[in-house]
Amino acid sequence: MTYLLGLDISTTGAKALLIDATGNVIASATTPLSLSTPRPLWSEQNPEDWWEGMQASIRQALTQTGIAAGDIAAIGMTGQMHGLVMLDAGGKVLRPAILWNDGRTSAQCDEIRARLGKERLIQITGNDALTGFTAPKILWVAENEPDVYAQARHILLPKDFIRFKLTGEYACDRAGGAGTLLFDLKTRTWSPEVLAALDIPAEWLPPTYEGPEITGRVSAAAAGSTGLAEGTPVVGGGGDQAAQAVGVGAVRPGIVALTLGTSGVVFAATQAPLVEPEGRLHAFCHAVPGRWHFMGVMLSAAGSLQWYRDTIAPGESFDTLTADAATAPPGSEGLLFLPYLSGERTPHPDPLARGAFVGLTLRHDRSHMTRSVLEGVAFGIKDSFTLIQNAGLGRIEQVRVSGGGAKSPLWRQIMADVLAAELVTINTTEGAAYGAALLAGVGAGLWPDVDAACESSIQITGSTQPGPDSEAYQQIYPHYQALYPALKGEFRAMAGL
Repeated sequence: MTYLLGLDISTTGAKALLIDATGNVIASATTPLSLSTPRPLWSEQNPEDWWEGMQASIRQALTQTGIAAGDIAAIGMTGQMHGLVMLDAGGKVLRPAILWNDGRTSAQCDEIRARLGKERLIQITGNDALTGFTAPKILWVAENEPDVYAQARHILLPKDFIRFKLTGEYACDRAGGAGTLLFDLKTRTWSPEVLAALDIPAEWLPPTYEGPEITGRVSAAAAGSTGLAEGTPVVGGGGDQAAQAVGVGAVRPGIVALTLGTSGVVFAATQAPLVEPEGRLHAFCHAVPGRWHFMGVMLSAAGSLQWYRDTIAPGESFDTLTADAATAPPGSEGLLFLPYLSGERTPHPDPLARGAFVGLTLRHDRSHMTRSVLEGVAFGIKDSFTLIQNAGLGRIEQVRVSGGGAKSPLWRQIMADVLAAELVTINTTEGAAYGAALLAGVGAGLWPDVDAACESSIQITGSTQPGPDSEAYQQIYPHYQALYPALKGEFRAMAGL
């Protein structure tokens, strides 16, 4: 038998996933990781902890199955995007990694816009400068830790540090590289113009590879510490969202991936390097060679329902709440919910945005309020869909939905009605690690391309079509859209109270 290994360094765990050549999951092991917040807005992890956790997870996955390490045809990499790992000339870690959810770099984001101009920045990289990206983190280290910066010789993303420990090679996949704000979206590699403007030496950055390309092979040292076979090829893989999209089969235009977890992510593959002119969508390279993608991020999706349950109906099951919501009519009799409980990213990159119920009357009860939360999240997701369609994607044929919120039949129906698109569930639930394993299979020659890998391994398990309520939601949606502009000034004022 031939097996494939997907490795995923998330913020919370180091995961190793083994699948066979038919796409069946054989073993999965995750070692928990801890997060450090030494100051307000800071979020850091020790890269060596990732490596220790990944070694443990690989050994556990191999032990679960008892398969021979030599039967693993290839390894795929994925993990949290945008983080900064700085190494010296000998490959030694210089400081804790600064993570995607670190918010210390607002001043550096302003500096990047000042040096390049916001419009030019978006045209090159596909994105505006946000605190989550890697580039402002590099500037922060240069300004605040000049002794560390002076020793730096290599810059890696989190998963690429694991790649380095496995193979001894410095390399980066193009989906992950596009999330640094240092990439030229069109040429699919580092931008000389951006690097020059930010005074970042080009030689610090690793060579870039497409998702299925082999970037190196497991070294003797790594084989000894993990139980893997020396010489096993390691492919480029992808950032977590691109690998997740491969893992659900969102690899061609028209098929959109919707992750309805604590946050909500809308991922849409494109055939060309399209850009949303104002930078309200992320535009990155896909892990599929020669393809790109748009991504919209909603900070409180299923997290809004979690907050609502814990606050309004503690102890109630989600099934009870959604059954209650099913008794309320579409539109909740004029009650709208803004899901900005953690601020927002798409389409309003505003940390001061706030949640709100608007339109409450004496007639409204818990069923209306619950349904309005479900509807408000669906409208927020539609904001990203609307931007994606207006930016040139065209018709959306199918939405592949995953995450905890997708378990609710009512929420799936509301989402299908609001989006006016078919929602389907699929047979895979392992997310980014599964996508990384499929990319490894393409690199090993098990499948001719990523499309074939997805078609062979991913099956649709259920479908929800837009129903008769869809027309009503199209009429309500403009009223939802009008609320943020109307309340934006008051949100900002409330933040100062």
